[in-house]
Amino acid sequence: MKITGVELRKVAMPLVAPFRTSFGTETDREALLVRVVTPDAEGWGECVAMSGPLYSSEYAEGAADVMRRFLIPALTAVPDLDAYAVGRALEPFRGHRMAKAALEAAVLDAGLRAAGTSFAGFLGAGRDRVPCGVSVGIMESIPLLLDAVAGYVDEGYVRVKIKIEPGWDVAPVRAVREAFGDDLLLQVDANAAYTLLDAPRLAELDAFGLLLIEQPLAEDDLVQHAALARRLRTPVCLDESIESARDAAAAISLGSCSIINIKPGRVGGLIEARRIHDLCQAHGIAVWCGGMLETGLGRAANLALAALPGFTLPGDTSASSRYYATDVTEPFVMEDGHLAVPSGPGLGVVPLPDALGKFTTSTEWIPTRRTA
Repeated sequence: MKITGVELRKVAMPLVAPFRTSFGTETDREALLVRVVTPDAEGWGECVAMSGPLYSSEYAEGAADVMRRFLIPALTAVPDLDAYAVGRALEPFRGHRMAKAALEAAVLDAGLRAAGTSFAGFLGAGRDRVPCGVSVGIMESIPLLLDAVAGYVDEGYVRVKIKIEPGWDVAPVRAVREAFGDDLLLQVDANAAYTLLDAPRLAELDAFGLLLIEQPLAEDDLVQHAALARRLRTPVCLDESIESARDAAAAISLGSCSIINIKPGRVGGLIEARRIHDLCQAHGIAVWCGGMLETGLGRAANLALAALPGFTLPGDTSASSRYYATDVTEPFVMEDGHLAVPSGPGLGVVPLPDALGKFTTSTEWIPTRRTA
């Protein structure tokens, strides 16, 4: 497969409600979409980098810049490209995993569309639907939190995740547990907001029978996560700390976690995500698929990944309506607490021209560089 050109498209999509975490509040999603064009097909990828370097060091404008200046020229120089060759071609460039993941997804989508194979088929997924969890941001009050959780429970979500931070942790978790009972699958996500000095406070969460506590400490501190894991009954899950299969292996060896949240964008793409899945499955570590407020394009890829056998916990694979009144693809609609895994070629979804045009703020076409 030879790339003839790449389009970088920026979109701005309003969220149905503000989404607050320990590192900030989002009211809209400014996403970078990538379209790879080949002689046989075109493919789409979504860069999950936020508008600012808050969740990680990557941000959307920076991702576009590194693609434009380094990554796309490296890919278009490869005469016979497939998804595995993407990783080899981009390996010399340090970091920028979200940018690399978007390009890998777009190349993979184009190749699989031409071959008539789905993402799920390529990855080896065996399920045709996956259970849906929902992530609930930090709210202004506990009554508002309870109202939000009640709405999601009524919609049929099988698991609820509450964002926490110092000062918004034990009380809201207690209120949700008391209001909805022990049968509700409940977990919390700190987005690295605590230190090991907060261990006694975090240990108070043990009383509520949580599935897990996600990324309580700094992303670069596997050693202190191991120390914290020994002090808690609640399983520790790592998110931001895991950027590769090598990181996952180190965390498992140290005892830093017993669960890992796998996000394709964070780890550099679906192929590396599958490597982490396989490693965790071999070591008895549970995994689940996280979310980054993806449009339908990124959501389709996540669903294919979450259908692999090692994903035994419900992920943040919410319905489109959780975040967007209008998506750039046909919306993903939840049925009986599950979303269907797309079965069509490639991603199994395509952008809707009207929606894409409505949300697009800029486009840039980067043709293949021709040599004499």
